[in-house]
Amino acid sequence: MPQIQVDATKFAGMSEEQARTFPRRTVVGVELTEAEAEAMPKMISTDSHVMEPDALWRELPTRLQEHLPKVGFRNSPPGATDPHLRLRDQDTDGVAAEILFPNYGMALFGIDDVETQQESFKLYNDWMREFCAADPKRLYGAPLVSVYDIKAGIKEMQRGHDMGLKGAMVWQVPDRRLPFLSDHYEPFWAACAEAGAPVICHILTGHSYSKTGRGTGVEGLRNSVNTKANDSANTLFDFIFSGAFERHPKLRLLLAESEIGWIPFLLQQWDYYFERHRKEGFAITRKPSEIFEEHVFGTFLEDYVGTRAFPWWGEKNCMWSNDYPHFNMTFPNSRQVVQRHLEGLPDDKRQRLTRDNAIRLFGLDL
Repeated sequence: MPQIQVDATKFAGMSEEQARTFPRRTVVGVELTEAEAEAMPKMISTDSHVMEPDALWRELPTRLQEHLPKVGFRNSPPGATDPHLRLRDQDTDGVAAEILFPNYGMALFGIDDVETQQESFKLYNDWMREFCAADPKRLYGAPLVSVYDIKAGIKEMQRGHDMGLKGAMVWQVPDRRLPFLSDHYEPFWAACAEAGAPVICHILTGHSYSKTGRGTGVEGLRNSVNTKANDSANTLFDFIFSGAFERHPKLRLLLAESEIGWIPFLLQQWDYYFERHRKEGFAITRKPSEIFEEHVFGTFLEDYVGTRAFPWWGEKNCMWSNDYPHFNMTFPNSRQVVQRHLEGLPDDKRQRLTRDNAIRLFGLDL
């Protein structure tokens, strides 16, 4: 496979100096002519990000600012903060629309002061509304929802929906006092199901290693791979085995940026042990894989192992993402990367994975 270099000069609004110093990622892809790339249907990224301005958090009262985490980020392309430049980058990348998540806001899911989290999320949701107003049919933000106080969380989710935001983003790794297996979340799941709002659990949110830092050396690598995958697996396990989906048939879950290759293996194992030990008593009556197929969605970015399963698994539950503007993103070569991952699949299946599943899950009006 040829190597594709990310050409930073393709970012809208980026100066020559920014382009020279911007991190470049080498991705493996296939060659497409300009005509072939233009002929590909426009895609929807179900995991993209923005970069909130530092001034946003200074709108908090001083007493609350003291609880904010000290987190640094790489330099971001202009489209991370300017929605009009963002739309130009979408055009370059063959993207019709994006589901948008925060950068700094992800770290806020791990703070312990409830009021700071709630007020920070309100600020972000208001800012995201303004960001998406540049083109409400191409920019879809997800509201951040604090679930320490469930009644307040439901109210903020509904306020976000009134502003045009989609779904409900909660922590992936809960406070240990509030596990997903508990009854604490029941009213929230019911409200999300009634609203048709998928619950979104994004990696690196909540009370895992993301709260204290990745670390370095071998432990940093362990966290980046093993711990991160384990967090996603435990979240999925808890949602399924808590019986939440059986109690709320319209409830949907999106595991954002968790990749997908690990999912069919674990579903296979959960099915086996569920059947083997069914007499011990569980809160579910169907196989975990059956529940997953009806209720759960995942996103893939650069998961070549996971996409090998698409001929027989996942076409109705998986969705493509570009992770713009992070270092891991596939911009501006997303069409080449998608071609590598989905080459050989029928057009209707490719359409579901890169567009239709997202439209169905979020009720998008493109």
